[in-house]
Amino acid sequence: MAEQRLLSIRRLLLNAIILLGVMVLLTGIIYPLFITIVAQAVFPGQANGSLIEDEGKYLGSELIGQQFDREGYFWGRPSATEPSPYNGSASTGSNYGPTNAGLLVDVRKRIEALKKSDPENVRPIPVDLVTYSASGLDPHISQAAALYQVPRVARERHMSEEKIQEMVNRFTEGRQFGFLGEPRVNVLKLNIALDQTK
Repeated sequence: MAEQRLLSIRRLLLNAIILLGVMVLLTGIIYPLFITIVAQAVFPGQANGSLIEDEGKYLGSELIGQQFDREGYFWGRPSATEPSPYNGSASTGSNYGPTNAGLLVDVRKRIEALKKSDPENVRPIPVDLVTYSASGLDPHISQAAALYQVPRVARERHMSEEKIQEMVNRFTEGRQFGFLGEPRVNVLKLNIALDQTK
């Protein structure tokens, strides 16, 4: 009887080990390999991080914002990541609620910085230029936020506001699937196009 129980336990243990091995093989090796091959074949750009390349040099990703603080560039949304902005491994929002005193202090500082960089601009400041995105990595700003910055960028680059506004319009992406979200501008793509403009 004890010997029969021992054989039964061994059989169960062997079945469990075989099942574990099969599942590791299926879900840990075969499935990820299959998905990787399909992604590389069908969506190679997206599978490799939607990287933007120029003359063999990677300039960034379409999906992660970058810090621009020089006045001749469009500025993105503030990033809440520490210790450096737009740090993908530290993705987070500020978690400040609308009545949090810390949020009000941060927003006031950003408003002051925007007014200091362009004191003649009296237009209302779009909210996305002074508040964090949920991830802290957002690469887009609203079209209104881009248009707000046109006078400063045009002045610093010695270009006409009409030319800069035309570029903003060209780089404005519509709503996803035609109805989700709002029109938006990818800051990195727009700034790269500015640098390439003669």
